[in-house]
Amino acid sequence: MAGMLTEEAKRVIAEQRLAFVATVCPDGTPNVSPKGTIAVWDDDHLVFADIRSPATVANLGRNPAVELNVVDPFSRKGFRFKGTAEVLRDGDRFARILEFYRARRGDPAKPLPPIRAFVVVKVERALPLISPAYDDGTDEKSVRSRWLSHYSALHGGALSGRESNDE
Repeated sequence: MAGMLTEEAKRVIAEQRLAFVATVCPDGTPNVSPKGTIAVWDDDHLVFADIRSPATVANLGRNPAVELNVVDPFSRKGFRFKGTAEVLRDGDRFARILEFYRARRGDPAKPLPPIRAFVVVKVERALPLISPAYDDGTDEKSVRSRWLSHYSALHGGALSGRESNDE
């Protein structure tokens, strides 16, 4: 049986590495926080590190319901993942995930930032996110080109060389 995470979802997560994580505050209001450590743990689980996430982790301690959004800002496509979170502060799974993050870093000489916990999310629903920019029939290459130009203009042309990767 296939897991909740498709190969396309895994690709987007691996490329973007930034998720916006929504939790529920004690007063019932939403809390959204960016997490730059999002990764696929297996076919049904995502994981991110608690480096500076005290509100997110506290909220998950009271209510483990969570939604994560991962979106490519240039193609304006991505995924919404709904699930249940578990906070790991120690133990065997914590150690295995820590080793996974060390290996993922690529440079063994560069230390990891202080990690207080890992949040493992059991994905119960994964849905695509697609911008209304496509509603008029615009293709992905055109959407990507428009947003690359926009960000390039914001950053003094620094992204203009990336436009050739659209093919």
